[in-house]
Amino acid sequence: MTPAGARSVSAPMVMQLLESTTDDGESAVGKTAPDSAAIDPQRIHLVLFDLDGTLVDSVGDLGWCGQQMRQRLGLPSQPPEMARVWVGNGLERFVKRVLTGDMEAEPPQPLYVSGLEIFRELYAQHASDRCTLYPGVLETLQQLGASHLKLACVTNKPEPFTSQLIESMGLDSFFELVVAGDTTARKKPDPMPLHYAADHFGLDYRQCLMVGDSSNDVRAARAAGFAIVCVPYGYNHGRDIRDSAPDLVVDNLTELVQLLS
Repeated sequence: MTPAGARSVSAPMVMQLLESTTDDGESAVGKTAPDSAAIDPQRIHLVLFDLDGTLVDSVGDLGWCGQQMRQRLGLPSQPPEMARVWVGNGLERFVKRVLTGDMEAEPPQPLYVSGLEIFRELYAQHASDRCTLYPGVLETLQQLGASHLKLACVTNKPEPFTSQLIESMGLDSFFELVVAGDTTARKKPDPMPLHYAADHFGLDYRQCLMVGDSSNDVRAARAAGFAIVCVPYGYNHGRDIRDSAPDLVVDNLTELVQLLS
């Protein structure tokens, strides 16, 4: 059964969600290409990395836990590829999307409360079973970490799942600061988590660079006064990240080393 008020998901809907439209419904035609000249490498002292979809491909575990949650609740399974579209905006919103099959719909509150409890229980045990690092992640963090730059992670994933995933993927030694989804009162795309990180290091916002994979990262960086670099392979609800006009798009994070050297 599908929760009341929600739209069911079919294979054609998956393809519709993967069409290249911008966040405001604009066509991608005519968009200005990202420009690395907008980033002054001499000014950058802090690099903030998003986690899911930027450093770690974690959709396998999120999707598996979501399907197990639906099974326990007596709900039918959904197309597994939808998990990649639904990731983003925090764990709570992901659970709502898995329950409703819709990006914005709200499930009945009793169903959501039960589903969230089940999902948290499952994810606490299986947060990194299927996770992999994207190509170039370790090399990039090693080389940037050996430079003058400070490195931090800013994610919408709540604790304790954030620290658990970072540690299990062998990334904990690279970050001087981790800002999880519940560290500050508001999550990305609000600038608060980014400002929290910059203030922690006593840096001007113009000295900071955000690296992410989604429009949420771009919006947060713009609102925070940060430069923004994005990767095209992450979780952006099926949309081309270039449509969000970051300062630069890099196919591999190793390109950051050359940019910031």
